[in-house]
Amino acid sequence: MPLDIKALYDLRGKTAYIPGGYGGIGAAIAWGLASCGAAVVVSGRSKEKAEALANELKAAGHEASGIAMDAKSVPEIRDSVDFVAEKYGRVDILVNSVGMNIEMSLLDFTEEAYDEVYQVNQKAAMFLGQQCARHQVKAGVGGKQVHLLSVRSQLALRGRGYSAYCSTKGAMVLMLKQHAMELAPHKINVNGVAPTFVYTDMVTKILADENFKTALLARIPLGRIANPEDIVGPSVFFCSAASDFITGQVLYADGGITACQ
Repeated sequence: MPLDIKALYDLRGKTAYIPGGYGGIGAAIAWGLASCGAAVVVSGRSKEKAEALANELKAAGHEASGIAMDAKSVPEIRDSVDFVAEKYGRVDILVNSVGMNIEMSLLDFTEEAYDEVYQVNQKAAMFLGQQCARHQVKAGVGGKQVHLLSVRSQLALRGRGYSAYCSTKGAMVLMLKQHAMELAPHKINVNGVAPTFVYTDMVTKILADENFKTALLARIPLGRIANPEDIVGPSVFFCSAASDFITGQVLYADGGITACQ
């Protein structure tokens, strides 16, 4: 029987929760999932920004909601997931786009700064995955969880103070592998997408350094820095039936950096 490729990416009837969903990468993924038919809920610290993106999606004919959620608060994480389940009756897909970095040299790094990065990157990922899994296991129909990582989960960065960012992104890799193993019996797939630098507000300042940018471009085999749209395809793949036999994996959307270093 011929394979219906389009059907593999059909997300009609599915609900996707995207914490951090109004940032550059998260917003691009929200549009990608919505265009495949999913109802989309985006969240972040700013309710106004979340609602603004949801309104844009609705104006384009998609089902969407925007809510506030502080990634540093486990109760707020749990409440946000519960909201999605209560409003739409299901949480089929999690795309965790929450993330931050505080750049500080190893010799100067403070406990407070490290704790903040850990809370937002690693701890939030743990409890977002947990709460979504609770609803997905209860529903008994499987599900998808995708965490946005970074090439810094595998590679350190010379000349920059990235201790907190690298260590938390690296920890997320092994965390998602463990989550994948525990959730596999429930047909819940857990994977990660790890970009290199992407043109977003988060990296505007660092890419303004022309020397750094030139050196970075020289290290990327495909010869350019990623755009948010470059991360949509891998993310939608992991959210769709096309990836049903893949779990515990990380796809490095990095222009080839990790293939040669």
